[in-house]
Amino acid sequence: MSTAPPRASLLLLAYLAFVSLGLPDGLIGVGWPSIRADFGVPTEAVGLVLTAGTAGYLTSSVLAGFTLARLGVGWLLAGSTLLASLALTGYASAPGLALMVGCALVLGLGSGAIDSGLNAYAAGAFGPRHMNWMHAFFGLGVALGPLIMTGALSAGLSWRWGYGLVAGAQLVLAAAFALTVRAWRERAPAGGPAGSAPETTAVAVPVRETLRLPAVWLGASAFVVYVAIEVAAGLWAFLLLTEGRGLGPAVAGVCVSGYWGSLFVGRVVQGVVAERLSAAAVLRGSLVAMAAGAVLIALPAPAWVAVAGLFVVGFAAAPVFPLLTLTTADRVGAAHADRAIGLQIGAAGLGAALVPAGIGVLLGNTSVELLGPALVVLALGLIALHAATTRRPAPAPG
Repeated sequence: MSTAPPRASLLLLAYLAFVSLGLPDGLIGVGWPSIRADFGVPTEAVGLVLTAGTAGYLTSSVLAGFTLARLGVGWLLAGSTLLASLALTGYASAPGLALMVGCALVLGLGSGAIDSGLNAYAAGAFGPRHMNWMHAFFGLGVALGPLIMTGALSAGLSWRWGYGLVAGAQLVLAAAFALTVRAWRERAPAGGPAGSAPETTAVAVPVRETLRLPAVWLGASAFVVYVAIEVAAGLWAFLLLTEGRGLGPAVAGVCVSGYWGSLFVGRVVQGVVAERLSAAAVLRGSLVAMAAGAVLIALPAPAWVAVAGLFVVGFAAAPVFPLLTLTTADRVGAAHADRAIGLQIGAAGLGAALVPAGIGVLLGNTSVELLGPALVVLALGLIALHAATTRRPAPAPG
């Protein structure tokens, strides 16, 4: 069944929402030295802020998939964006670390619901191209965050201005979501084709039936592994290139930036390719190419081979997250898609937090050269998980 073209205003809001998701991640890296100095806390105290944000994100991303049909995607996005705006306002006015940690929990709750809600909606209403482009805009937000904070600090302003500006933008976005609630309701629900009855599928079956499906848990596991590869490659490549392959810090830094850039470019380019071919074909090819890139990183070869492998992993990985989300209903059935996507987004957050940290412990206690083999093992595991989910027939809705 063909999908009607998404309304331009909704696409714009979806893109802006994903920019807004990335902005806070970019702000804290540049702003933390000033925040730490103002609050008189040690550098490692940022871990409290990040942990609180992750806890809120995991909680709301999972719950959003189970409540989406009751609230409606428009109200979910409006309320969650308002929550994020209030949390960032709290950052901007916090007198000390304790309140900032509390606001980080609230920001995580808002961000997780936005991420899960928009992914669930887009899986039913957007095609492969717009799904990929929506995720590309997250990368744009992460890139803009440091520029906003750097601009504020360079102008002689407090770090609080950086968060205040983004809080104001989030408030405008929340108002836009509230004003377009009816338009969001008129589009297709997640897990269903365009033109189907809006916002009804997720309440059609009991929650326990969704949780019984092996494909739901296999799919969530695939998201853990995929995000672990994406984050671990970007996090530890600098260490491998400098300590393991002899590159200078400046060159290695440019190479790591190129890796993240290849993710952005890959989502733009492969979104078009997936729409012309098929999401399933592009997804299969991307998984195999990720494994090939990991092998290049693992080879005991000159630095340029590892750099080439890093770029291959980035470009190949680009469409995997959006296309796995887009094809969720094919694996679990339309009636379970909203809930499954919520679990997948939560699992992705878990994979980003735990597995790269574990790889860091491995590298610290053995050798940086084990990064490549670790990525190869993860990439092969991802291929196996995806094969296991696609071999299972999707259950009937209800």
